[in-house]
Amino acid sequence: MEVPVYNISGEIVKNIVVNDAVFAVPFNEAVVHQAMVKQRADARQGTSDTKGRGEVAGSGKKMYAQKHTGEARVGDKRSPTRVHGGVAFGPHPRDYSKAMPKKMRQLALRCLISSKVTEGGLKVVEQLAFEAPKTKKMVEALDALKISSKTLIVTGVAEANVVKSARNIPGIKTLPAHILNVVDLLTYDTLVMTEDAVRKTEQIWGEGLSQEGSSAAI
Repeated sequence: MEVPVYNISGEIVKNIVVNDAVFAVPFNEAVVHQAMVKQRADARQGTSDTKGRGEVAGSGKKMYAQKHTGEARVGDKRSPTRVHGGVAFGPHPRDYSKAMPKKMRQLALRCLISSKVTEGGLKVVEQLAFEAPKTKKMVEALDALKISSKTLIVTGVAEANVVKSARNIPGIKTLPAHILNVVDLLTYDTLVMTEDAVRKTEQIWGEGLSQEGSSAAI
């Protein structure tokens, strides 16, 4: 597959061949959903804790006689039904993470990247090189690329000037290619990748990447 490459002025400067194993994969909704659930579950800390009736402070002695008082037949002050008593069925620390085979996680990423291509949501740029952090320059580049929706900008490696130029723009997020993930691909409508990011993505998640595909832009 060939995709056009833009410069920051919004002009097409060339076409590059990309790996079909990454950019032309049929969408698998079940695998993508499972990967999204896993990522959100893995992000949960699982540190919430409550004290049950056996953990709160207080005497276990029966508060008053069982009969002839006109009161409920309560056992002790640590009962969950009383103020300052224990919590019934409250949360305790646990691990929310879910298991998922590595190949399925990779497939989910390839499905989402390919869907961006199919839906016209992928823009490949030659490079995003800023001599200094300039939000104005980033806004001008996005306008030239005719991008107005929520956008994920992916670079080959973490670039401080790109990150700082984009961080104050609402609806824009930047990532290096190696931490591209399912939730961000689902959250953002448009995916902007530098040419280096495309090659890095092919290197990490591609299957059987040919020498021709890896050197098409050289």
